Amino acid sequence: MADQEEDFSSLPLPDRFCHKNWKVRKGGYEDAVKAFEVTPDESDPAFRPFLQDSSLWKGAVADSNVAAQQDGINALCAFLKFGGREACTRSRHATIASIIEKGLPSTRAATKQSSLEALLLYIELDKADPVIEELLPGLSNKQPKIIAATLAALTSIIHAYGVKIVDPKPVLKSLPKAFGHADKNARAEAQNLAVELYRWLREAMKPVFWGELKPVQQQDLEKLFEGVKQEGSPRQERLLRSQQAAKAVASAAAEEDDNEPDEEEAPAEVDAFDFADPIDVLNKIPSDFYEKMGSAKWKDRKDALDALYEAANTEKIKDGHYDEVVAALVKSMKDANITVVTAAANCIECLAKGLRQSFAKHRSKVMPPIMEKLKEKKQSVADALGSALDAVFAATSLTDCLEDVLEFLKHKNPQVKSETLKFLIRCLRTTREAPSKPEVKSIADAATKLLTESVEATRSGGAEVLGTLMKIMGERAMGPYLEGLDDIRKTKIKEYCDAAEVKAKDKPKPVAPPPKAAPPGQKRVATKKAPTGPKKPTPRASTPQDDSAPTPRPPATKGITSKLAAPKALVPPQKPGLQQPKKLSGPGGAAPPTLQSPRRNITPQDEDSVPAPKLGRGLAGRPLGRPTPLSTPLSPSSLEPPIPAPNPSLSAAEHAELEEIRTERERLVRTNEELRIEKSKLTSQIHELQNQNAQLIEDHTRDVLSIKAKETQLVRARSDAEAAEQTVQRQQREMERLKREIARSTTTMMSTAAVRERSPPASELGNSSSIYRDASASQHGSSISISSSAATTAVEQQRPPYSGINTPSFPESKEIGYQRARSYMSSPSEEKENGGVVDGGGRKKEWSPVKGSLPPSLRRDDASGERDAMGVGGGGEKGESWKRAAEVTNQLKARIEQMKVSS
Repeated sequence: MADQEEDFSSLPLPDRFCHKNWKVRKGGYEDAVKAFEVTPDESDPAFRPFLQDSSLWKGAVADSNVAAQQDGINALCAFLKFGGREACTRSRHATIASIIEKGLPSTRAATKQSSLEALLLYIELDKADPVIEELLPGLSNKQPKIIAATLAALTSIIHAYGVKIVDPKPVLKSLPKAFGHADKNARAEAQNLAVELYRWLREAMKPVFWGELKPVQQQDLEKLFEGVKQEGSPRQERLLRSQQAAKAVASAAAEEDDNEPDEEEAPAEVDAFDFADPIDVLNKIPSDFYEKMGSAKWKDRKDALDALYEAANTEKIKDGHYDEVVAALVKSMKDANITVVTAAANCIECLAKGLRQSFAKHRSKVMPPIMEKLKEKKQSVADALGSALDAVFAATSLTDCLEDVLEFLKHKNPQVKSETLKFLIRCLRTTREAPSKPEVKSIADAATKLLTESVEATRSGGAEVLGTLMKIMGERAMGPYLEGLDDIRKTKIKEYCDAAEVKAKDKPKPVAPPPKAAPPGQKRVATKKAPTGPKKPTPRASTPQDDSAPTPRPPATKGITSKLAAPKALVPPQKPGLQQPKKLSGPGGAAPPTLQSPRRNITPQDEDSVPAPKLGRGLAGRPLGRPTPLSTPLSPSSLEPPIPAPNPSLSAAEHAELEEIRTERERLVRTNEELRIEKSKLTSQIHELQNQNAQLIEDHTRDVLSIKAKETQLVRARSDAEAAEQTVQRQQREMERLKREIARSTTTMMSTAAVRERSPPASELGNSSSIYRDASASQHGSSISISSSAATTAVEQQRPPYSGINTPSFPESKEIGYQRARSYMSSPSEEKENGGVVDGGGRKKEWSPVKGSLPPSLRRDDASGERDAMGVGGGGEKGESWKRAAEVTNQLKARIEQMKVSS
């Protein structure tokens, strides 16, 4: 047995990993751990067999024996820990699936912990995306314990590395399925994972999956989230290998500079924009959008904007060509109807929030019209415009928006000025980059001018701007801008500074340390161009005697005029003792004319003001020009060894090149200045043209609205004229009808009079008239009534034909007489003209048909009337006709009264 064990231990590790005996495999796993721990580096030969055959680790992780499996997963962890990134990438695809199915759901706590450690090592050595991609399919497994174990592993991974390393988007999308699982353990682990994600993402995670949960689940999660809200911002607990290396380098650099290492930055706030899928809004815009936007009815324009708002109200919008949409919204900002303006502002806010940086190119078109519309005093409109401005600022930066903001701070409308101040304060509070010094100056100058405004809100706004700016830049940086203010205003600005909450802080740039000078001995090695022979005295500059006698360094004056020359502190002094190389440079001791500098000569008065040289600077330490020979004769003491030898001078080619570079630089500086001035002019012209264009557009819009109002008034007046014309035509027809009635009544009266004149006298009727008179007198009790009734009956019986031919009246029927009486009584105008009766006092008395008497024009006299009445009627039938005539008369009177009322 012992021989067999020795044989097993002598086998190579790969063979022992594949052995059929679990004890041999277990021993092989343990020996592999020991072998990996003693390796000096990642390239050790002990890793090579396992790098070449990754299936060995698949069998080790999924070992059928639980004891051997535990050691196999430990061996994998050691392999990853000491094998490095190559060990991770070579074995990852073969082991993670087995870890999910066999390791994570194991009943042994040690095996489960080792499996989780292996997953964390896979992420630590490379990145998290491949591991998450392998883990997510485990959420669709049929066994609930595997799903619960996978969710727990995801929770631990996010807890260790955070959402900056692990992309939470695919995990969030898989959460609703886990919450809908039938197993309670799976649902519990899903809750734990959601709570862990909420620690990092807060409210930004909800738009991704919140709508797919049941209301009960949402309520349970909200209760769990309440406890997380009280905690601080989480931090990454485990670093990647790349992060560990960067941290080690930073710590080493901090120790070398004797500085404390920088504190870890606070984790950045997570935005839901990063997890949302982009939506193509252009395809969702209605086809008749632009048609409705050009409609004259404000209701159509608002409906079009509402449809755009519904399409654009999403977390993330796919980038595209929104120029036409933005142009339509800009036009709507100048609409006379504030409801349309509010809807347009809401649409601009949605587009700016959804497009973010892609919306920056539309800022110059959108901001001026919005800020011009801030003059609206209605609070709902001001809030909508302010939200749109905030969204536009979030898509751009303070530098981009500052020019327009400062321009509108000079607006003549106090409402525009006040709302612009509020917008500037919000910009300073939310910006993450501190403004530059020129921007600080422009903001401070504009805010200082506002402190003298007559409106209290504007003065307070200017003080708040200065206070917020002081919070960002510091009191020292803002001191020069507050010098001319009184103590009361300074106190108020300080109060706003203490109360302000900003996200940006001005961090002064670290000053780079001065470059270390090279040792003096290195200068000789660097100057390889020094000629031999006449330049042999130059090595004397490195003698100890030179270092022991340094020359004084008074402050430099204007001895060097070149802008590209070396620093003044590095220019060697021009002493009389420097003329020795001049004697050795050529025959006769004269300097070569080609080395003469065209720059300003150094006079003897400037000799003491030139600083001492610094050695070891190479070409930068050389002077650009060579001084002219001094007229003072050289003394032997000036050639003593303590005076260092000068560096070799520049050649003629170098001088020419240097002069050419200087000329080119000056030309470029002038060109740059000219271009800058031209740019400022063009910018001012552009702004002026934009203002003129906006004014023209506003005037055009006002004219169009005025024209449409006039057209509406014209349409109304035309309809009123048509109605009046119809009324006039109706009245004319009524007048014609009345004229015809009057003519017919007149004709009837004339015919009746003619018949009366042609009637036979009453004496021819005999005694019948007296009998009739007696009978009617006894019946009615009044002779006047009898004669009146008789006359009415005579008129009824004597109707002439319409042809105008006179015919006998007696043979006519009673019906003809009734019709004649009716036609006569149907005209009220005739009644007024002919119905007047003069009484005994000389007053005219109006005749009424109810009394049964004839009008005066039809009576000759009372006696003849009585005789006519007696001659007409002669029996009982005549009495009935009288009654019928009275009834007809009453009916005619009633009709006449109705006609008077209706007219």
